[in-house]
Amino acid sequence: MHGELVVWERDRLAFERLQQRLARPGAAAAQAAREWPAHFVAFDLVHRGDDVTGWPYARRRAALEELFAERGLTAPFTLCPSTTDPALAREWLSWTAVGVEGRFKRLEESYRGGVRSWRKYKVRVTTEAVIGAVTGSLAAPRTLLLGRYDTAGRLQYIGRSTTLSRAVGRAVADHLAPPHGAHPWTGWTFSAGWATLRTLDAVLVQPEVVVEVDVDVARDSAGRWRHPARPHRIRADIDVQEVPLFGEGGPLS
Repeated sequence: MHGELVVWERDRLAFERLQQRLARPGAAAAQAAREWPAHFVAFDLVHRGDDVTGWPYARRRAALEELFAERGLTAPFTLCPSTTDPALAREWLSWTAVGVEGRFKRLEESYRGGVRSWRKYKVRVTTEAVIGAVTGSLAAPRTLLLGRYDTAGRLQYIGRSTTLSRAVGRAVADHLAPPHGAHPWTGWTFSAGWATLRTLDAVLVQPEVVVEVDVDVARDSAGRWRHPARPHRIRADIDVQEVPLFGEGGPLS
C-alpha cells in the first residue's frame, strides 16, 4: 500500500508530533508512541500478490477498498476517502484548517514509482503578519520570520516565508531596522521546518513592519503556519496592531 503516517491530536492532524517521535531515542521514543499514536492512511495500492502498478487508478482503488473489506482492517490502518463527486470534494476540502489536504489522481493513470503523478490541493488565504526576524542579513534578507501579537500583547512566532528573490529582498531591506531595544524573541531558536531538526540563523529586526502574505491554512498544534508563506508586499499602510491576533486565521478586510 502507498500511504502516509499521521498523528491526530485535538481535532487536527499534528505533523509535528511525528517529528518529535523521530527525535526521541530509546524508551522516550516508546513513550512518545504511546502518547501520540500514529495511523497509516492508505490512498493507493501497488502490490497485491503481484505488481499492480500498471493498473489504472480506478482499478487499484477498487482493489484497495476490497483489501480493507476482506481483511477487516481498522485502526491504526485507515482508508483515505475518495470521490469523483465535485460537490463532495469541495466539502472535504473545507477540512483543510485541521491539516487535511486534497490529492487529485487521474482514474486512468497507472502508478509511477518515484514520480508524483497526483496533485495536491491546498486552500490558501491572503493575510498579514509582522516581520520579527530574517535569515541572511538586514541588507540582504533571504527569508522572513513572521509573528503576530497574542491577546496578552506578546509577539508570537507564526511561521516563515519562502525564499525571497533578490529584488524582493532588496525591497524588504529598505524597511528593516535593527531592534531599538529588547526584542521579544531574544534567545529564541527557529526550526527550518516540521520535518527537520535544523535551526535557522535568525537576525532580529525591529518588529514594526507588516507584510502581506499568501499562506495555506494548515497549522500546527500551537497555531503556527505549517508551510512557508509567500510574501506579496510590504503594507506600510497597516499598523502592527491591525494585524490579526495570533490564533486568528482570517485576512484583513
